[in-house]
Amino acid sequence: MTRENLAAGSPLPAITLPLLGGGERLLSSPKNGFDWMLVIVYRGKHCPLCTKYLLELNAILPDLNALGVDVIAVSADSEARATEQMAEVSPAFDVAYGLTIAQMQALGLYISGPRNGLDAEAPFAEPGLFVLDETGSVQIVDISNVPFARPDLNWIAKGIGFRRGPMKDAPTNGTYV
Repeated sequence: MTRENLAAGSPLPAITLPLLGGGERLLSSPKNGFDWMLVIVYRGKHCPLCTKYLLELNAILPDLNALGVDVIAVSADSEARATEQMAEVSPAFDVAYGLTIAQMQALGLYISGPRNGLDAEAPFAEPGLFVLDETGSVQIVDISNVPFARPDLNWIAKGIGFRRGPMKDAPTNGTYV
């Protein structure tokens, strides 16, 4: 299976997914007057580390929102599985479901088969994190092939504050050619 690298400074692929609670979202489009976007890709209901990470995301959400950052979490889970997991999280952010293998590949994510997760029913995306600026360009990207290697969300919030503040006119990190 092939995987494309999503380059820092590039736009996030145009991916629209259904939301828990109804409607749909374009992953690269912030809402509610926010101008930056944080997209968290999590493995799914079968992953207890994902539940813990999403609870941490809920806790840091006010800090992210204060920085002008909208947040969405996405997985390949079905609506039923995502609903069941989110009952434990009670997210204050949007949750999308149904990420396809082609969409996972477009985001440059690692993909695992059902045998790589307890109670996984289908191939799923390994963790990914994308921070988009007001132009929709990827400012921060973190891709992992395992659930226990994820960035600390407090540091992500601090980094966004730094990128939006003293480093707002600097080029995107990792784009030197």
